[in-house]
Amino acid sequence: MYKYKQLRDGVYVVSLDNHVNLIEALSDFCRAEKIEAGSVNGIAALGEATFRFLDPAVKKYVDRTLSEQMEATCIIGNISVKDGAPYLHVHVTCSRSDYSCVGGHLLEARINGACELFVEKFAGVSNGRRFDPETGLNLYDL
Repeated sequence: MYKYKQLRDGVYVVSLDNHVNLIEALSDFCRAEKIEAGSVNGIAALGEATFRFLDPAVKKYVDRTLSEQMEATCIIGNISVKDGAPYLHVHVTCSRSDYSCVGGHLLEARINGACELFVEKFAGVSNGRRFDPETGLNLYDL
């Protein structure tokens, strides 16, 4: 599903295998390395991506899947824990074949080429999440 190398204490370079689900593979990595708080950034080639948008007026999510080859020019996010499992809050900007860009909250994505990530574990920290009924979001439980 992935290969990785620890660059220094708490900092990893992670290469996801072709055709895997980015969010599933990254969640698996975080679970294996016991990362309960951290950050992620990277780039990738994607064959499919599902973006999620929260309509704050009605507190409902709208998902849109694009099934086409795209370059994820910026993957950025944070890592926390919700209900005992890794919780990834990832945003992405993707370049399409016509050089236009789409982006936003990444619900899931299928690698089609390569995915190279840097993951930083915040040592000695565990960040939980809680549902906030006012916003409809899972916010940090600080």
